[in-house]
Amino acid sequence: MFRPEELDANEKRLRRWEGTTLKESLKKQPESRKRFLTTSSAPVERLYTPLDIRDWDPLQKLGVPGEFPYTRGIHPTMYRGRLWTMRMFAGYGSAEDTNRRFKYLIGHGETGLSVAFDMPTLYGYDTDEPEAKGEFGTCGVAVPSLRDMEILFGGIDIGGVSTSMTINSPASVIWAMYLANAERRGIPWKSLRGTIQNDILKEYQAQKEWIFPPEPSMRLVVDTFEFGSKQVPQWNTISISGYHIREAGATAAQELAFTLANGFEYVRWGVDRGLKIDDFAPRLSFFFNAHNDLFEEIAKYRAARRIWAREMRETFLAKNPRSWLLRFHTQTAGVSLTAQQPEVNIVRTAVQALAAVLGGTQSLHTNSYDEAYQVPNEKAVRIALRTQQILAHESGVANTVDPLGGSYYVESLTDRMEQEAYAYFDRIQALGGVIPAIRKGFFQQEIANSAYRYQREIEDKERTIVGVNDFVVDERPEVEPLRVTREAYARQLRRLARTRKERDAQKHEGALDRLRKVCEGDANTMPFILDAVRADATLGEICDVMREVFGVWEEPLLY
Repeated sequence: MFRPEELDANEKRLRRWEGTTLKESLKKQPESRKRFLTTSSAPVERLYTPLDIRDWDPLQKLGVPGEFPYTRGIHPTMYRGRLWTMRMFAGYGSAEDTNRRFKYLIGHGETGLSVAFDMPTLYGYDTDEPEAKGEFGTCGVAVPSLRDMEILFGGIDIGGVSTSMTINSPASVIWAMYLANAERRGIPWKSLRGTIQNDILKEYQAQKEWIFPPEPSMRLVVDTFEFGSKQVPQWNTISISGYHIREAGATAAQELAFTLANGFEYVRWGVDRGLKIDDFAPRLSFFFNAHNDLFEEIAKYRAARRIWAREMRETFLAKNPRSWLLRFHTQTAGVSLTAQQPEVNIVRTAVQALAAVLGGTQSLHTNSYDEAYQVPNEKAVRIALRTQQILAHESGVANTVDPLGGSYYVESLTDRMEQEAYAYFDRIQALGGVIPAIRKGFFQQEIANSAYRYQREIEDKERTIVGVNDFVVDERPEVEPLRVTREAYARQLRRLARTRKERDAQKHEGALDRLRKVCEGDANTMPFILDAVRADATLGEICDVMREVFGVWEEPLLY
């Protein structure tokens, strides 16, 4: 903390500077615009000094890395001991197509896998259902059966590599397929490392890929907590995701607040189930966006660690320090990529990745420059991976821990993020909690308002987007298309038909009947989902049982 006499001296010097040096400078060269804003439209002051963090206590708010409150990072040496995991998001077409992409990425230095699923899979449909028509493999890989999961990871050491799967409403089914695949290969579950996203709350708030209503969906999530803590101890059974909240138009502070509020809600549901907090909280993980404003993003990550550590220790009374750690994956901002001058996206991605690394991420996906058009081609995804490798091995940013710690600007931003998050927590609590706030449309309206304001700033040229509303060129982008083939689709349909024909019908029907009964009760669903997967029930068939019992969710209309 600063002594009063130090603050007085700083204030006097600042006032003298404003009345002399700054005043004369502004006469000769006025500032380029009236307002300077972050990406989230928060005002940025001309200069930050000790006066902006006058009550700031470095021991309480900053500390040291690897110790509470973890503002400076969750590991004492951070990247000096181990680099972040380079986990490139990949998936398109059939399981065969994506398996080849995984092996390509591993061959070029990727250190963790991340699976993108196609839209039918995300909504719990099989490829040959009417609802899936025209959507096969276009935004991710189709995995409607255990056989697809086996092909997807064929020839890959899933006992040695960690795997992240971006799946939410049907997450427990897809995870069961992954576990059954490992089981058939003789790989013990205790050796498996990875993450299922499994974050249904942000689906209602932002991404909109839900199936069931909130309460049964939350039951399925807690079922995975309970099952995973006992059977798959190294697996992260949820990745509480701010990424999609931000992609929908939220500000950095909204992303931070809504994500952590969701995290606290999952903890409450786990505790209400009767789980011991220190049995499941260490396997909760997070997933954040990295947007364009370097310092705002860094402050967001630092504030997130500090808030989570405090609340887990002081509100939820977790005793295990591992329960206090906010571990997170980062993806650069897909929404920031432009179709105009797409090669410029390489620069945007590099800045965003730098923010994630300076903010202390545990793993990172860098977007490819052509993603405004399509699932990325091999050249584009290789450049995106090389961006991380240059940061890790050439830039020097991995050499020291939290190099911006103590910066007047960064610490002021971090404090402001924290204050805004707590203000949102109060508003959510006043509405009755996260699920009542979802039903009232609170999150949806807040995000929509922020998205509208940001777009108006672009259209009114208060905000410059290079190549879109300034520095425009008249050229046709040269993007090499990546297309899903008709042969892949036909092969997928044949595989599904063969699975249904060759499975044991009695075993299959019995497994689905037992799953239906457990869904009607209150026992953990995971063992029964696993049995259905082992009996070659498809994703759509398992989800149809749940639709029958749980019903489907319809979002409240907002005006």
